[in-house]
Amino acid sequence: MVRVTTPAHPPHLASEEERVARQAPDRRTALRSGVALAAGTLTAGTLATGCSTAGAVAHPATPPRTTPPAASASPLTPTPHRFPTHPAEITHGPRTHPQVALTFHGQGDPAIAKTLLGEAEQAGARVTVLTVGTWLDEHPDMARRILDGGHDLGNHTLRHLDINAMPEAEADAEIRGCAERLKRLTGSIGTWFRPSRTPRASPLVERLARNAGYPHTLSYDVDSLDFTSPGAPAITRKIIGEIRNGSVVSLHFGYADTVAALPAVLEELHRRGLHAVTTTELLS
Repeated sequence: MVRVTTPAHPPHLASEEERVARQAPDRRTALRSGVALAAGTLTAGTLATGCSTAGAVAHPATPPRTTPPAASASPLTPTPHRFPTHPAEITHGPRTHPQVALTFHGQGDPAIAKTLLGEAEQAGARVTVLTVGTWLDEHPDMARRILDGGHDLGNHTLRHLDINAMPEAEADAEIRGCAERLKRLTGSIGTWFRPSRTPRASPLVERLARNAGYPHTLSYDVDSLDFTSPGAPAITRKIIGEIRNGSVVSLHFGYADTVAALPAVLEELHRRGLHAVTTTELLS
């Protein structure tokens, strides 16, 4: 298994490698080749970090801004959903149905992101991707790639800083900055908002997100801890040991360990009769 060394204090999300396009006789062998290829393209600067306030890395105050291309003619991402029977902050879905939501923090090497998306799609799974705005500036094509795969696309702030620690105006700019990029690329602000560098939004951030058009903030009840690069077996054990009906799992683009763990996770979900669906489907 290929391990990727991340910075001492990672930023947060990341992405995957061009999916394993070659169909080798052994699916696992093909995937391992894709993992090795993805890991070989990674550098410390492209890795993402988990949503934890510990070890937060300062980002440039004024990140470079680029103008993403206009949205394509394919269907636009749906607008945020309101679920009156669910709280403003959602940590899991109904425990009565055999469905779960795998949610990915979207930032990092797009090659790894594409590999993860492709592996999920090959297994018939759909996921939720919460993207960082500056990542969309650098890789605007990823918004369409995510939607074309049938996945949910959402907002994970503009620069992935500790949003709960920000003054109101700055926190508002983080939420709206990412929303503007999503709107420009897809015609919608995205289906969900997840606060950055924290599993839970403060009351202020919750209110700002609601004012920006997101009725709910999306948290999770299973943290894979993949951003710590503990190895694929550890990630698999953590998820499988805690997941159950209605669970929302936190995962990240940008880590080879996550790519290596995903097939075993999906196989175990299938064995248990659990279906990986988008968060919108989970709550509908």
